[in-house]
Amino acid sequence: MTELDAFIFAAGLGTRMGALSTVLPKPAWTLKGKPLLQWGTDLLFQAGCSNIACNAHHHIDVIKSVANSIGGIEVIEEPTLLGTGEPLRRLADRISGEGLLVWNADVIADVPFSHLKSECIKRNVGVGWLLVPHPGGEWTQLYLDLDGRVLPRGVAGPLGPFLFTGAAWWSAKATTLIPNNCFDVRDFLAQYPSHFGVVVDPFKWLEIGTPDQLIYAAQELAPLEEGRVTGCYIHPTASESKKLKRCILGPGINLGTEVEDNDALWFVEDGVQKRLAL
Repeated sequence: MTELDAFIFAAGLGTRMGALSTVLPKPAWTLKGKPLLQWGTDLLFQAGCSNIACNAHHHIDVIKSVANSIGGIEVIEEPTLLGTGEPLRRLADRISGEGLLVWNADVIADVPFSHLKSECIKRNVGVGWLLVPHPGGEWTQLYLDLDGRVLPRGVAGPLGPFLFTGAAWWSAKATTLIPNNCFDVRDFLAQYPSHFGVVVDPFKWLEIGTPDQLIYAAQELAPLEEGRVTGCYIHPTASESKKLKRCILGPGINLGTEVEDNDALWFVEDGVQKRLAL
């Protein structure tokens, strides 16, 4: 089978997205007309990756359609949700000799993947996490020891605190050591001695995990497209009223120019426009 040099986690249930996940999986929602999955794959292609895979569990057919529209993306189906450890373990014999870059489909960021990869190869690490200085707030704080190893969650060390950006690099050997059915790979990494941090300066980073985060990202990244109604998200194929507040209009919605609404998701199901509260 084809060797892989990048993998994107795209198999979550989208629980925090609430009603939006009944319409589209997170990786299929667009910004500037590009599905979230494509934002990550574009960066990985730019970093020199040529064989990229993602996993899919929820709305598998939709994820496949998005991957086909991008081109060059293999979709690995997960009939049962496997978490973050088991998918990597199953890829062990398909990872390229240089290693595997790993990313999340629900984040848009200017990730320095090439730097992460080169540093990990140069330092001969098993797993490398891309870290930035911690900005404060509720994000988990991580620390490094003096050799640059990532310490377990909750353990303070001489270097830090840092924030994990979600970008990682895995050697093939490291994935072979993941225990069977490991749902949360962090449980494995807490005991793995070759888990190192690569620290870089902060870069632009947007997580799209909730309806409000999708709206915010639309305003920030696509004010003339999905963010064209202030405080709302409007899919490129939807037509909108200017009298909406905190609304999300899914594909194909046409409300008319005079419709007023607040705090709602509009979507098409079986040819009928439907509304759910956000």
